[in-house]
Amino acid sequence: MYTQGLNQGPDAADRRIEDAALLQRFQERIDAEERIEPNDWMPEAYRRTLVRQISQHAHSEIIGMQPEGNWITRAPSLRRKAALLAKVQDECGHGLYLYAAAETLGVAREEMVEQLLAGKAKYSSIFNYPTLTWADIGAIGWLVDGAAIMNQIPLCRCSYGPYARAMIRVCKEESFHQRQGYEIMLTLCRGNGAQKEMAQDALNRWWWPCLMMFGPPDAASQHTDTSTRWKIKRFTNDELRQKFIDATVPQAHFLGLTVPDPDLRFDEATGHWAHGAIDWEEFRQVVAGNGPCNAQRMERRRRTEEDGAWVRDAARAFAEKEKSRHRAAA
Repeated sequence: MYTQGLNQGPDAADRRIEDAALLQRFQERIDAEERIEPNDWMPEAYRRTLVRQISQHAHSEIIGMQPEGNWITRAPSLRRKAALLAKVQDECGHGLYLYAAAETLGVAREEMVEQLLAGKAKYSSIFNYPTLTWADIGAIGWLVDGAAIMNQIPLCRCSYGPYARAMIRVCKEESFHQRQGYEIMLTLCRGNGAQKEMAQDALNRWWWPCLMMFGPPDAASQHTDTSTRWKIKRFTNDELRQKFIDATVPQAHFLGLTVPDPDLRFDEATGHWAHGAIDWEEFRQVVAGNGPCNAQRMERRRRTEEDGAWVRDAARAFAEKEKSRHRAAA
């Protein structure tokens, strides 16, 4: 199914020619907008790129439950509590869809989880920031989910079929989450002075980390060129970041909030909002594990994995018992 590198021996030259022909045909299918399916031939590098991206996406959904789950018991009303609980459940479902998509590439879910717990796999940097007030829940829905939508809608056209199909439902639910977050911010901004100040404070703290969500600038990105050539991604990091800024700044103005960027200005020549410099050193530190909540997020995830071991053991034991019963009946 996948290339395994060059064979050694007398047939190596023929194998290289065959591999080159397969790679050319693969790229032609990509260029023709054909979907690649699990049983199709694919370069090993394509498979590795997808496993890295999809598993990171899945890990982000699972870890992303923590900052919002922190506010389920403290939501200001029963309506808000029910909506937030449903949202956190959605995020869990997104993680499961994505793990299932990655498994079609020949990697076990258990292996992906082990890589996360061992610190060998990454998740989105944004989930290493704390949720200090209720307004942070609104900011996450409006900004974080808004940034996620910018990233994820193009993934519905990803060249790898299982990933693209999983993203259709994910994007529909994320769009609802974004509206829910914006409605929280709108309610706060139409409230008293303290509530609007809370909303502004949340925007101040989440704006720059959200811009970092799209990844490093194109000039420093290790994977953008390959991912766009294979149509795993449809836009570069900088293009997606600009789309997000152009869509979000007018929303902030409608709320009566100030974007915390003194260099922000509308460029008449380009028709885009120009922004100030992003602190990429902060991004590197968070990705390296030195963010405000990195240790806490991973400690909780490891504890959850340990606490749930008995459920997995029971499920395996039941499955084995059922297999034995069916074998005996046969």
